[in-house]
Amino acid sequence: MTVQIHDGDRWHTVCALTDLQPGRGVAVLLPEAEQVALFRDSSGELYAVDNLDPFSGAPVLSRGLLGSRGDRPTLISPMYKQAFDLTDGHCLDEDTAPDGAPAVLRRWPVRVLDAEAAA
Repeated sequence: MTVQIHDGDRWHTVCALTDLQPGRGVAVLLPEAEQVALFRDSSGELYAVDNLDPFSGAPVLSRGLLGSRGDRPTLISPMYKQAFDLTDGHCLDEDTAPDGAPAVLRRWPVRVLDAEAAA
């Protein structure tokens, strides 16, 4: 089984599902130098969001911590500890980044492709 991320034009195979450890993120570099933070949670759900932290400007979100607020799955930035809702990308702590832009992470479509079904 392989994990694929859609960049808006096509699906890209990025890794094997077994390469993703639950609760840990990986950074993925897509064409056009797009950096994506890819996560697998303890229930097996996959999430893909921008790797760039809108508050620090550093590409570090793949090193963040997964958690939850109520029933919302969250990603906690390793820099300043803002929590982002993984279902919609919005920051749960602040509405805007220091540059005045909305504090929202781009979400990337992600899927698991069964290699046997594709053959």
